[in-house]
Amino acid sequence: MADSELQLVARRIRSFPDFPVPGVLFRDISPVLKDPDSFRASISLLANHLKKAHGGRIDYIAGLDSRGFLFGPSLAQELGLGCVLIRKRGKLPGPTVCASYALEYGKAELEIQTDALEPGQKVVVVDDLLATGGTMRAACELLGQLQAQVLECVSLVELTSLKGREKLGTVPFFSLLQYE
Repeated sequence: MADSELQLVARRIRSFPDFPVPGVLFRDISPVLKDPDSFRASISLLANHLKKAHGGRIDYIAGLDSRGFLFGPSLAQELGLGCVLIRKRGKLPGPTVCASYALEYGKAELEIQTDALEPGQKVVVVDDLLATGGTMRAACELLGQLQAQVLECVSLVELTSLKGREKLGTVPFFSLLQYE
């Protein structure tokens, strides 16, 4: 069943050459979101992985701005957990902590509300895609500032040639689909 679910998800990933700039092959998850069966399969596959890897030890799912927000709440719901948001700077009210990360064209910042988690709580970070790893690494740093424990980072798609998982250091990483 898991193989057929994974194939269902894989068939929905589209590729667009030279987007957003020449030389980039963009992996589009929009058809996964459009098709309820493939979206349900993606959530089920990620949830099953997390159940096997961590049992009932996860306290929260952390969804990354912005497409991680599409998977985070559904994954949390499937696991019977809450979801916390890690957003681009300036999007959250109240006290926050912030972490910067490098982009190919500059720098960006993520933040989380200071009361989102208690010290020692166990969190899994989710996003749609892992490319260079900067965003996920910054998310892990933010969670560290709150003294939360990052059990794992997960994504639907991983672009392996960009070696993003290396930026995560010792934090385990899992992706449903890998592309060069």
